[in-house]
Amino acid sequence: MDLTAGTKIRNQTSEREFILLGFPGTWYFQMSLAVLFSMTYILTIIGNMSIIALVMMHPQLHTPMYFFLCNLSFLEIWLTTSCLPKAIGVMLSTSQTISFTACLLQLFFLLSLGTTECFLLATMAYDRYLAICHPLRYSSLMNNTITAQLCLASWLGGFLAISPLAGQISRLSFCGTKVINHFLCHMESWIVLSCADIHVIELTMLILSSLVVIVSCTITVVSYIYIIITISRIPSAQPWRKAFSTCSSHLIVVILWFGSCIVLFVKPLAQDSMDLNKTISIFNTIITPLLNPFIYTLRNKEVKEALRKTVRGTLSGFRIVSNE
Repeated sequence: MDLTAGTKIRNQTSEREFILLGFPGTWYFQMSLAVLFSMTYILTIIGNMSIIALVMMHPQLHTPMYFFLCNLSFLEIWLTTSCLPKAIGVMLSTSQTISFTACLLQLFFLLSLGTTECFLLATMAYDRYLAICHPLRYSSLMNNTITAQLCLASWLGGFLAISPLAGQISRLSFCGTKVINHFLCHMESWIVLSCADIHVIELTMLILSSLVVIVSCTITVVSYIYIIITISRIPSAQPWRKAFSTCSSHLIVVILWFGSCIVLFVKPLAQDSMDLNKTISIFNTIITPLLNPFIYTLRNKEVKEALRKTVRGTLSGFRIVSNE
């Protein structure tokens, strides 16, 4: 869809409605994207729900690390759900308009869940630090109560941190064009349409995103520095590999998530490119939630073993039923 088509639709919308432009291209390109996004959404839901189910079904996975992983998978489901169904509707040209309230809610949930993910990943790094650097005291330092409190703090911190910014955006007034050059209510793509002064909002967003990413990255980096130092002091190679295998999956997810967050947020919004924003938004809200279950499943021996047991049990059940 091009800007001319968007302008035609804009004339049919109310004052408090906006048009999501999506991706420019032919009808066949839009349909291909819609099919690809739909398949990605289904795989993301199935993959993350499978992680949660595996942890719940197998007692050997009832540890703080997998409790955090369940929270991460639950978060990824909602992060994808908050944007992908609407994006698919935009590409199918069945749901291109979005109200001011819906746009604000989508932006609020995207930013809040993204902030929560930063805090959760930092918490998981701290958990791995305690498990590897203080194994004898781990059960007391990371008991069930502390684990639940850390998860609760991550969720509350993520949503509370974004609330002041959402309050500022809710008071914006919009005039002129109502076309958002994005497939979701992205921060920059939306607020630039306002006829009010947005410099305070841009500054708030820059400070907030910088603080969240810097604090989360610092906790994660410091934790892994201590982990590497501790592992390097292990004389035998086998314990070294076993110790590092417990945090390698998390480290991959951390690099993917924080790398894209730094490129997307920690710089003045006016310097961003729309095409770059769309690409990184796809990576952050679609690709990363899809990859996380596979990263943890393929690189984690305990999860792979639990998956094998589940598959064997399921196949045995089918054989019993078929024999009857």
